[in-house]
Amino acid sequence: MNNSDLADKLAADSGLSKVDARKTVDAVFAAIAQAAAGGEEISLNGFGKFKVKETAAREGRNPATGETIQIAASKKLTFAPAKAVKDKLNA
Repeated sequence: MNNSDLADKLAADSGLSKVDARKTVDAVFAAIAQAAAGGEEISLNGFGKFKVKETAAREGRNPATGETIQIAASKKLTFAPAKAVKDKLNA
């Protein structure tokens, strides 16, 4: 499922136009991305939590040459599903 499919489903379920549903989907994802960029945890009851995790700088190897390289510190967005979602996946 992609953003358009999600917007179509939202439009069908809620009676919104497809254009309004697409704007809503885009706004929700933009709000999540903005909150994550600010370092906030995003908790959606019944769905799960998005958290920003930091990875430290480390040393790695180039697999083609075997040369040692430095991998810079970075941040990544992780998702932990809620129990209800886990239960649906494993039902």
